[in-house]
Amino acid sequence: MDLHIVGLNHRYGDMPVLDGIDLRIESGRIVCLIGPSGCGKSTLLRLIGGLEQPTDGAIGQIGEPPDGCLNPLTYIFQDFALLPWRTARGNISLVLEDHDLSERETGRIVDDVLARTDLSDFGNAFPRQLSGGMKQRVAIARALAVNPAVLLMDEPLSALDGQTRALLMDDLIGLWTREPFTAVYVTHNLQEAVRLGHKIVVLSRRPGRIRDQVAINMPLEDRPDAVAELAQTQRYLWELLREEAQAADRELADA
Repeated sequence: MDLHIVGLNHRYGDMPVLDGIDLRIESGRIVCLIGPSGCGKSTLLRLIGGLEQPTDGAIGQIGEPPDGCLNPLTYIFQDFALLPWRTARGNISLVLEDHDLSERETGRIVDDVLARTDLSDFGNAFPRQLSGGMKQRVAIARALAVNPAVLLMDEPLSALDGQTRALLMDDLIGLWTREPFTAVYVTHNLQEAVRLGHKIVVLSRRPGRIRDQVAINMPLEDRPDAVAELAQTQRYLWELLREEAQAADRELADA
């Protein structure tokens, strides 16, 4: 299932947030959204997910969700959003409870996503017993459990330290390589964007407009060995962002 965003504008009262967004999100691709603070990245993600309605424009779904899809648009949050009184299995099964699934089918799905995220030995652990990286793996497993058409990822690695972030990027690449998924991935981190994105969408400062769409055609699994080539793309992205990031920072400081 593709997403097609046409003429999207959004305002909060008198403040314009997004202006004239035209974007296609193709099935089986990871699209990274980058831009200065306050440019509307997370707002765009909420609009795509239906948590808010745009002031103008349209977001269309083209094609059908995958077979067995229980929730076409599914979020993965920065803060994990795990229930502390439920085990990893319990947090994952929570998203299946409103669906007409037998206990056996629910157990099969939970076992599958635990295995896919290397958590099979930690299904009975509570969040307090897990590291930050493992908590985010549980959140990823929970999202995968509903077999979504599109994952909406709002800075999912920003709360983690550098080493854990690198490991989770490897995990996401491994998941995608084994079974390609579609994702819209918001990040401030240019290294994440060039490592994970098939397409990188650069937004201007508020009101957010698309300044450029940068395609990276290199296979995800080859990118760890292509540091120099990716660094060139990363430098280009920073050149696009530097002045606007400085201006956005001054605006936030003045506010």
